[in-house]
Amino acid sequence: MNLTERSWLPMRAKDGASIYCSPSALADPSILDLDLPRADFQGAAYQFLIGLLQTALPPRSHDDWLDRYLEPPTVEELADAFSPLAAAFELEGDGPRFMQDLDPLEEVNSAPVTGLLIDSPGGNGLKKNIDHFIKRDRIEALCPDCAAIALFTMQINAPAGGTGYRVSLRGGGPLTTLVLPERADATLWQRLWLNVMPMASVAGPSGRSVEARPEDDTLFPWMGPTRVSDKKGAVVTPDEMHPLHPYWAMPRRFRLLFEDGSCRCDLCGREATRFVRDIRAKNYGANYDGSWLHPLTPYRQDPKKPNEPPLSQKGQPGGLGYRHWSHLVLQDAKSSGALPAAVVHDYLHGKLPTSEEAYREGDTSQRLLNQVRLWAFGYDMDNMKPRCWYGVEMPLIAVSPKHEEIFRSWVQAFTELARQVAWMLRNQIKGAWFSRPADVKGDMSSIDEQLYDATEAAFFRSLFELHAALQNGQGVHMPSQVAKSWYGDLRRESLRLFELLTLSGPHEELDMRRIIKARRNLLAWLSGRSKGSKVIQQFAKEGGFSLTAGQKSKATEGIS
Repeated sequence: MNLTERSWLPMRAKDGASIYCSPSALADPSILDLDLPRADFQGAAYQFLIGLLQTALPPRSHDDWLDRYLEPPTVEELADAFSPLAAAFELEGDGPRFMQDLDPLEEVNSAPVTGLLIDSPGGNGLKKNIDHFIKRDRIEALCPDCAAIALFTMQINAPAGGTGYRVSLRGGGPLTTLVLPERADATLWQRLWLNVMPMASVAGPSGRSVEARPEDDTLFPWMGPTRVSDKKGAVVTPDEMHPLHPYWAMPRRFRLLFEDGSCRCDLCGREATRFVRDIRAKNYGANYDGSWLHPLTPYRQDPKKPNEPPLSQKGQPGGLGYRHWSHLVLQDAKSSGALPAAVVHDYLHGKLPTSEEAYREGDTSQRLLNQVRLWAFGYDMDNMKPRCWYGVEMPLIAVSPKHEEIFRSWVQAFTELARQVAWMLRNQIKGAWFSRPADVKGDMSSIDEQLYDATEAAFFRSLFELHAALQNGQGVHMPSQVAKSWYGDLRRESLRLFELLTLSGPHEELDMRRIIKARRNLLAWLSGRSKGSKVIQQFAKEGGFSLTAGQKSKATEGIS
């Protein structure tokens, strides 16, 4: 089974049908998207195809990239481009196997194929009988297609897994950020090609060659003996590997055990005559260390420790939302240390300017890339335990380099105000609920999430308005009407949520005295009248608006 030739990836066509296709079908204009049976598989399949395009068909420059965006290759031409790499993409056989150890690992006892699924309960969970939500024995056999994408998903997301079981090159459970077209009818080619970069962007300052040879085990590590890490100091660093290695990094040692027979795949539900029920897994695979930067992942570097390697951003409890937008899009090496993914930076500073220049010079009849979205996804991991899978799409707003710093400061001010309002709302709701709120333990972050969800549309509307103000020559001063509107949105929604959450119980169980006191505290803080509301006063000052103008009278702001 060759993964560059076999029709193994489910793709969604214009008519809504889901059909299994080979990777070269992504050039077919009738194919709109991938259609994998799991969210983590969908994200992994995107990364597999982006890596394949980046390896087999790297554009020479941004102009070359734009030409191929406008005139994609045919399915046949793309198949020809993938063909020289085919030897590195055999899933089974006596030779090197895709993403598997070159050693057959015959001395290792076999284990269930569920070991490839990050959300499956581990040995400790089974022993303690704590597989309450994700049950054991729900997956017994996989078809080769699902086994292939499960294997790749594990290798690129590998969490901590016990002694010697290495995490992925990006760390356990990394975030991935991709650029997507805004249009729902965009083709799969456009969705993927937006995330392929010119050679120089991948090679970096060193200018190393990105030429790909299938036998090169610094590019495809499964093509040679495993770089084992059973001895101290046995690490794999960027300097010794191919520039494209991050797309194909392999920290775990696996062998898929194929069987013949009639079987229904427990993931996709299709009948198969060949399947995988068991795998072999061994510890002490490649131990990645050093300044690795995966092109599809955002990082963060401690500004106070510039010599230390940056750390990939990970999924966190509470999910992804607009409060993370700045760190995923806007580079901020001096303050927060945010380093957006290389593919996002390349879109903002390479692809988009090239496209705009082509439009101004009449080389294109329309502005091609001015409406795109950011897709961020990944696991929230607690060491080897997955807490949740998060995936979100957000607008991707580009500003000119001369406006980046001021735009970033405005966005961060808006985000920080939301964070502070969420904190105060949570505290005052606790004060309304409990007689001794300081003694109350437990996770109440759901209150924050409700405020963020309620104000998400207003936040991105504000960002577009800030962007427009900069384009119209607003200058360095925050637009007062936009700032006032954002403050008003947060004030209104926090008061609404306070009443919703504190008054929703049975009336006889409500402590109205406590509720009224907590609401009065919240209102005073939001109005900038309390000792602790300096953040409100500062935002109003920076935004150039009055906190008292237009506010309701005290009599009309009581609980209805």
